[in-house]
Amino acid sequence: MADHVMESDDNKQIISEASNKQWVKLNVGGTYFLTTKTTLARDPNSFLFRLIQEDSDLISDKDETGAYLIDRDPNYFSPILNYLRHGKLVINKGLAEEGVLEEAEFYNIAELITLVKERICHRDNRPSKDGKKHVYRVLQCHEDELTQMVSTMSDGWKFEQLVNIGSQYNYGADEHAEFLCVVSREYGAPESTEIRGEREDRAKVLQQKGSRM
Repeated sequence: MADHVMESDDNKQIISEASNKQWVKLNVGGTYFLTTKTTLARDPNSFLFRLIQEDSDLISDKDETGAYLIDRDPNYFSPILNYLRHGKLVINKGLAEEGVLEEAEFYNIAELITLVKERICHRDNRPSKDGKKHVYRVLQCHEDELTQMVSTMSDGWKFEQLVNIGSQYNYGADEHAEFLCVVSREYGAPESTEIRGEREDRAKVLQQKGSRM
């Protein structure tokens, strides 16, 4: 009878070990994510699926808990992992589509890249209620270029969001963090009578000055 109980415990341990092998822990920018190999296998060509293979051609360290270390923004990793879980593009409030696109391209998830590009195209071509159209640009820069870039923005462009995409370049002993800077500008805003009048007055003054020269 005792032998039968011991055998049952061994079976439970084998089942538990097999179950644990299906789970994967990821450390993305200091934040832990727990998922399964089945989820990551949604796209066999992706960086994540290749990473967890026993004979992986990718080099990645693990931390003291056994989690794979990935130097990317954890906030933008959530839409990536959720897409692999249920196949839908869900972007949390406060996140820029361009940032999600950058991560989708980094992790090489082809279908998600297409979905995000379609979302961006739809957003840029959709007129707002007040008739204004927003145009977005994504600028990539080094950490030491941020201040100069933001301070020199002009011609109606305004800062929207900053996305840390990790350290992609390593010069000697110094690491230079890379950022995506999302900026926007309004086009097609209806011009008020007051603003139009001021603009026409300025034009008349310039014409008068030019006729005197």
